[in-house]
Amino acid sequence: MSRTYTPGLKVLHHSTVKKIRQLPLKGKVHLKVGDRVEPGWVVASTNIPGNVHMVNAAIQMNVEPEAVPECLLVKLDETITKGQVIARSKGFFGLFKSQIKSTIDGTLGNVSGVTGQIILNEAPIPIEVDAYTSGIVIEVIKEEGVIIETVAAIIQGILGIGGESRGNIEILTKNPNDELTEDLINDTHAGKIIIGGSFISLRAYQKAINKKVAAVVIGGFNYSDITELLGYSLGVAITGSEDIGTSLVITEGFGKISMAHRTFSLLKEYNGHFAAINGATQIRAGVIRPEVLIPLPETIRTGIEFDEAGVATAEGSIVRVIRAPYFGRVGKVKSLPPKLVKMESETLVRIAEIEFEDGTVKTIPRANLEMILTD
Repeated sequence: MSRTYTPGLKVLHHSTVKKIRQLPLKGKVHLKVGDRVEPGWVVASTNIPGNVHMVNAAIQMNVEPEAVPECLLVKLDETITKGQVIARSKGFFGLFKSQIKSTIDGTLGNVSGVTGQIILNEAPIPIEVDAYTSGIVIEVIKEEGVIIETVAAIIQGILGIGGESRGNIEILTKNPNDELTEDLINDTHAGKIIIGGSFISLRAYQKAINKKVAAVVIGGFNYSDITELLGYSLGVAITGSEDIGTSLVITEGFGKISMAHRTFSLLKEYNGHFAAINGATQIRAGVIRPEVLIPLPETIRTGIEFDEAGVATAEGSIVRVIRAPYFGRVGKVKSLPPKLVKMESETLVRIAEIEFEDGTVKTIPRANLEMILTD
C-alpha cells in the first residue's frame, strides 16, 4: 500500500496528551513529579521587574551630578510611596533647598553620580502559570515549570484567536450545517464554551464577547471580520495573545463551511463536560494548532499516542482539502497513484484520489491535503 506523509490534524476521543506549563523566566515550581493537578492550580510563579522611571535629579535640584548621591533620603532597594520625598539638596547656607518626590509606589533602583539620574522601579509584576488541564505531573523543569500528562479527547482547529480559556461545553446548533446566530446566545452562556455549526457572523461573535462567553468553536468565520475585530490583518506569526475576552477556534476555514461531522459528533458527545481551550495558532515551522481539550475521568488511564507514522496518509485515511476549489471538504483517500500528474498550471505533482462524503471522487494534489487523525 502506498503512503505519503501529510500534516495531521487531531480529532480524537482518547489521546495521551502532554502539556508543557512553563514560566517566561526563572521562578518557583510548586509541584513535584507524581502530583495530580486540576486546571486552575498554580504550578509555577515568578515576578517580572516593574517599569523603570528615570528622574534627572541633578537638573531638578540644580546640583552637580556627583552631589546627587549625597542628597538621597532613602537607601537603594528601599520601598518608597508616591509623593514621598526621596531626595533634598543642601541649598545655600541651609536655605533655598530643592527636593524630589517619588512619582510612583515602588523602590529606589539606582543612582548615578556621573549622570545625576535616579532610577525608580515600579513594584514587580507577579506571573503565575496554571495547570490548564487536570492530569499528573510527569516531569519538573527546574525553576521554570512542569510537564503534565492527561488522557483527553482533543480537537484541533485550522485557526484560532485569543488565548487560553476554559468552561463547560454547550452545543447551540442542532447539526454541523447550522449557523450560530445572535438569537442563540444569551446570558446563561457566560463562562461556557459554545459550539456552533457552519458559521458565526461578526455581530454574533461580538455578542458572545459581550455576554462573557469563554470561547466559541465554529466551522467557519470571515477573514475580513477578523481584521475588523482586531484592527489589523493576521500574518503568519503566532496568534493567541489577542485581548478579546472570548477565544475563537475555527475548525474548517474561512467563510461558511459546515463543521466536519466527526468533529461535531465528538463535541456533542461531551456536551456539558469541562474543556480547556487555546486559540494560539502558528502556521510556520513549529506548527501550533488551536485546540479543544476535554480531560477524561481518572478511570480512563491510557490513550492513544501518535508518532510520525501516525500521520502517514494511506488508502482509507480521512483527509481535508486545504485549498480551493474543494477547500474545507472532508473525504477518504481512495488511492495514491505513484505517477506524477500534470495539473492545469502545467506543474507535475503527486495526486490522491479522494472520495468525498457525497460519493463523488476528485483528483487532488497531495500537497493540498491535511490528514485528520481519528481513533
